[in-house]
Amino acid sequence: MTCSILVGGAWGDEGKGKCITYLCDKDKPNIIARAGVGPNAGHSVEFNGEKYGLRLTPSGFFNKDSKLLIGAGVLVDRDVFFHELEYLDKYDIKNRIQMDYRCSMIEPDHRDRDKNSKHLFKKIGSTGTGCGPANSDRVLRTAKMAKDISELENFITNVPLEINNSLENSEDVFIEGSQGFGLSLYYGTYPYVTSKDTTASTFAADVGVGPTKIDDVIIVFKSYITRVGEGPFPTELNQEIAEEKGIEEYGTVTGRRRRVGDFDMNLAKEACMINGATQIALTCVDRLYPVCERTQDYSSLSAEIKKFSTEIEDATNVPVTIISTGPDLKDTIDLRNELL
Repeated sequence: MTCSILVGGAWGDEGKGKCITYLCDKDKPNIIARAGVGPNAGHSVEFNGEKYGLRLTPSGFFNKDSKLLIGAGVLVDRDVFFHELEYLDKYDIKNRIQMDYRCSMIEPDHRDRDKNSKHLFKKIGSTGTGCGPANSDRVLRTAKMAKDISELENFITNVPLEINNSLENSEDVFIEGSQGFGLSLYYGTYPYVTSKDTTASTFAADVGVGPTKIDDVIIVFKSYITRVGEGPFPTELNQEIAEEKGIEEYGTVTGRRRRVGDFDMNLAKEACMINGATQIALTCVDRLYPVCERTQDYSSLSAEIKKFSTEIEDATNVPVTIISTGPDLKDTIDLRNELL
């Protein structure tokens, strides 16, 4: 059995959805568990030529033999949850997805408080999905839990028990973290951060897995960096320069234009250290280096890209094992066997 956690290495939007899709299709884990904050983070998934934007459902939903779980540390908006059940109806996730009975619920009041807060919505750049106020109520011990919502009765389980039983039965578990290290409430660019920690340690706790059961922490870096909302951005580029480079982007949840910057090696080093990364997935190299678009063989990559990858490995002391060269699953170079 193996238990792996995937985390973002910057401020989100690193290409986690593509990496999760690839790894879950390739490795076919028995359980795919969602950790993280809640529906304020969107994962973009492209599978069989179709694109999906998900906010609560684990990105490996297409794996019809996998059980899909949402950990107790994740905030749940019932409207988002039921929308995604219908949205993904052809994958029959209704019979495979469950949430921990201790998940806190996002209520309409939380969304209103979020959007009407000058501090959160205007200054910090919150997504307005209610996560900050909902986490605040969780801390104050006034939040409703999933077990209190009758319409969720058929989707309730004990996630830690399910996952740990699976591991004891020598099955594989994949834990999907959301957002990115730079948005951690503890280690990010405070106060321009999200409402909880977003590191591998907390993702493990979100789903009830102890640290001794984690085999790999895969950290995802985009070949350049993007950020939605306010906050420090040491390597930020002028938007005109970003357009010239062909790396203009928009947020999955908010639709807001992302700020764009060069790769930040100092941030990468800190992210790898605090997350205890064992592997690096490097995404969007085709956006930065179009010559390598859809390349599936490492030997065919240009010397410039290989040098970039080696510089990251040398700086972080963590191997680059996945290189994404395009949106399709096949546009992936998988070097994990070289670690064996």
